[in-house]
Amino acid sequence: MIYDFTILTGDGETLNLADYQGKVIMVVNTATGCGFTPQYAPIEQMYRDYHDQGLEILDIPCNQFGGQAPGTDEEIHEFCTVHFNTTFPQMKKADVNGENELPLYTWLKSQKGFEGFDEHEYKALLEKMFSEADPDWDKKPDIKWNFTKFIIDREGNVVARFEPTADMADVEACVKALL
Repeated sequence: MIYDFTILTGDGETLNLADYQGKVIMVVNTATGCGFTPQYAPIEQMYRDYHDQGLEILDIPCNQFGGQAPGTDEEIHEFCTVHFNTTFPQMKKADVNGENELPLYTWLKSQKGFEGFDEHEYKALLEKMFSEADPDWDKKPDIKWNFTKFIIDREGNVVARFEPTADMADVEACVKALL
């Protein structure tokens, strides 16, 4: 269950996810130099619109995809607050795939695997890039790119996984339905 995990905040404090019991949680791996980086704006808007109703966001910067989250935790936080006026908390930069992945991500991927990209201007590019690297890429639950979102309901269940190509209106509709 998600409440069994802890993660580190951007300033190195331990965050016990049991503190989020009864909340709707969005877990998202982010990057500051990605074509999907503008998604910070609608994520921040959702946080402002729904935080008082129980939405929490776990923003976990990750540099595993094209090196698109360079810099320290402080530099990433500054970028997000200056460019997107983010107010939701950022966690410590971490891996979401591989031998050093956060245990939280091991669990999330076991709950909701990859089900394909949505129609998007980057869909064909992403599919081509992954299929050239690994013919079985689409059968693995790994996080494929920055801004993959997991939505957890108030009981701690992973109810949805949205790839970065998902329409942010669909993400918001899912969150709203759970609040």
